[in-house]
Amino acid sequence: MTKAYIFPGQGAQSIGMGKALAEAYPAAKAVFDEVDAALSQDLSALIWEGDIAELTLTENAQPALMATSMAAMAALNTEGVQVTDAAFVAGHSLGEYSALCAAGVISLSDTARLLKIRGKAMQDAVPVGVGAMAALLGLDFAAAQAVAEAAAEGEVCQAANDNDPGQVVVSGHKAAVERACVLAKEADAKRAIMLPVSAPFHCVLMAPAAEVMEAALAEVEFKTPSVPLVANVAAAAVDAPLLIRNLLVDQVTGSVRWQESVLWMAAQGVDEMVEVGAGKALCGMIRRIDRSIECHGVGDPDGVAKYITG
Repeated sequence: MTKAYIFPGQGAQSIGMGKALAEAYPAAKAVFDEVDAALSQDLSALIWEGDIAELTLTENAQPALMATSMAAMAALNTEGVQVTDAAFVAGHSLGEYSALCAAGVISLSDTARLLKIRGKAMQDAVPVGVGAMAALLGLDFAAAQAVAEAAAEGEVCQAANDNDPGQVVVSGHKAAVERACVLAKEADAKRAIMLPVSAPFHCVLMAPAAEVMEAALAEVEFKTPSVPLVANVAAAAVDAPLLIRNLLVDQVTGSVRWQESVLWMAAQGVDEMVEVGAGKALCGMIRRIDRSIECHGVGDPDGVAKYITG
């Protein structure tokens, strides 16, 4: 089988994630220790014993989810599974940073620091309550784009995440996103759900955060990936360090082309995907995109054991 490792994004966080991995695998514990040290923060204590509202804050959730993914990857490494076993790596939004860390493009400490900066910059870009995001269920991307454009009325409303054939997320000014929910139902969407997020990610309102990330990324060494990255905004494989850096800047305001990315990998012969980290949201999306792709979730010792034993 031709394999890709995929890494989850924001929304997958939960209290206790990664704890069993850290207890079972010294290499996984070392990941959390390094992230804590890089951030000068006891992030692992927040992840394992803290308050979910504090963990869900963007500047905490982003490095926490990356740390959990890298701990799961370290556990797989311990069992003899390497990232180079795959044809590609990919990640959903912040998961792209996990993918790059796994492929050796950015060091673990740098990745943690970048995600802390990214989370804070995204939160600071738009005052709380000004922006919003909503999931439109039962509309394809073209229909959701049309709804978003009609709902804008001089404000910002963009199709932000093309997740799967029946789920597109729109992002922008709160009133415009609320109008999009009404218009989506009139366009025969099954449901339109306002999302519990603290900022309108992946739209032009994030331009101030893109500027912050451009400066932060310029300070970090990027290496050639050991496995090509299928980038969110390109929906195709890239392996040039400078291009990867530029695409990470574009990603802050650009759409997450997840469905296209999965279909592109399938067209290259990928028939197995391994979701490395918290939750199984990406496996759910992949089932809806292409049921012929086998998807495994590896986020705890049981998941590691099941994957290793096949």
